[in-house]
Amino acid sequence: MEREIMEYDVVVVGGGPAGLSTAIRFAQLNKQNNTDFSICLLEKGSEIGAHILSGNVFQPTALNELIPNWKDLGAPLNTPVTKDKLKFLLKNVAIPVPTFVMPPMNNHGNYVLSLGNLCRWLGEHAENLGVEIFPGFPASSIIYEDNKVVGIQTGDMGIAMDGSEKAGFEPGIEIRAKHTIFAEGCRGHLGKELISKFDLDADRDPQHYGIGFKEVWKIPKEQHEPGLVIHTNGWPTNLDTPSGSYLYHGENEEVYLGYVVPLDYKNPYLSPFDEFQTWKTHPSISAYLKGGQRISYGARALIKGGLQSLPKMEFSGGLLVGDNAGTLIFSKIKGSHTAMKSGILAGEYMHDKLVNPSDDFGYDDLVKKSWIYDELYKGRNFGPLFHKFGALFGAVFNAIDQFIFRGNLPFTLSNPTPDHDTLIHADKAKKIDYPKPDGVYSFDKLSSVYLSNTNHEEDQPCHLQLKDPTIPILKNLPLYDEPAQRYCPAGVYEVVEKDGEKKFVINAQNCVHCKTCDIKDPSQNIKWVSPEGPGGPNYPNM
Repeated sequence: MEREIMEYDVVVVGGGPAGLSTAIRFAQLNKQNNTDFSICLLEKGSEIGAHILSGNVFQPTALNELIPNWKDLGAPLNTPVTKDKLKFLLKNVAIPVPTFVMPPMNNHGNYVLSLGNLCRWLGEHAENLGVEIFPGFPASSIIYEDNKVVGIQTGDMGIAMDGSEKAGFEPGIEIRAKHTIFAEGCRGHLGKELISKFDLDADRDPQHYGIGFKEVWKIPKEQHEPGLVIHTNGWPTNLDTPSGSYLYHGENEEVYLGYVVPLDYKNPYLSPFDEFQTWKTHPSISAYLKGGQRISYGARALIKGGLQSLPKMEFSGGLLVGDNAGTLIFSKIKGSHTAMKSGILAGEYMHDKLVNPSDDFGYDDLVKKSWIYDELYKGRNFGPLFHKFGALFGAVFNAIDQFIFRGNLPFTLSNPTPDHDTLIHADKAKKIDYPKPDGVYSFDKLSSVYLSNTNHEEDQPCHLQLKDPTIPILKNLPLYDEPAQRYCPAGVYEVVEKDGEKKFVINAQNCVHCKTCDIKDPSQNIKWVSPEGPGGPNYPNM
């Protein structure tokens, strides 16, 4: 098949904080040095920000470096944090925890914001600097030559579910570049391929993840405290699964609230979605939501392995940046600032490589010398302590590490078990009886997915690929009661009975691109790939 070929000096895959910061810094250096290197950025969402989901309490460290006059330029950082609260929840009681015992959770100087809206603003800034941005064009595959990355290919448009070409078929475009930057976010499918192909995670711990939920609520003005930041752990999740929550008061009488469940949980009957919905019914949480209206919902895996799991970020022909590699600081529950810093370094590094071409690999050294590494180092034991000691004692030991030792304990813990390998068999697990949604504070999956504005062209190849279609029924169902029915936050996977035979059904049109199935499936049988065009959620304010 003949394909159109476009050529650039640099192509960036992904329009999140890391990718946009890469493009902006590169374009800034073009102007400062009177160079004319070409750069484009591909975004799989329908627009910049459409697939962005984050809490988000934003630490502006990297933004201050990238665009020092962001306030004058109208960046959407309108709600400074005014107060931090930490709570440990029992079923009907919230126990206050002194915030000083967990210094990483001090948000003085940070902002409550919509990361999607910040990315939209950064996208406009990038375009004003001459960056070509192509939304709705997912990078579907990598182009290699002589074991070197030389670009990407965008997905074909107009392929039917049976693989035939529909009317209006358009082949994908080859976008070739001297350097390709992969900024896909957590568990990018191309980043995963690169890590495997180039053995970038050799001698590292396996990567670790959580599934994060978010809802935006409009609440009565008298209940709204702009800048209030609340974090909890404890109830309702069992103490051997150290989940946590957030409730942030933003602007316009809106609150951003969500729940994070680590994907190394053990009980196959656990439903992260239902844990989140149950959490909202706690008296200390529902008090803020009373009389309010839920206006948005979304879910996304987050990467939390930290320093021990961070792969090499440079390979022949390009870089991994941001959470495609795993730069999130789990002790802070923040990754936007480190993702942006990794992008700033990438933009500088790529520009220098074009001015002074060489085959030397030096990007990982730049990251190690930056404050990204300092933050990763101080938080390196946060996840492993929770993994080894659970929610309660893990929190106690983390308080000792962060408050007394300031993250400088004289040892580094390891977590060598991958998340997909932690489930116990269903016959040894306790079934969990979740309360029915009340329609006031808690809701079902399908009404939630509706609020995510998710849409996929129905007659297209399924982007949730089974390596072996027999495994869900013949292996996962008898061993784990097929956990995909519960870990998916969008009702994509079902086990149905037809003519006396059980069948595994994939409702791919519901997929919100969280990547949990790609991570948690115990047989590693599900592979997420990019769907056609701009398919997926369309988050307006997440």
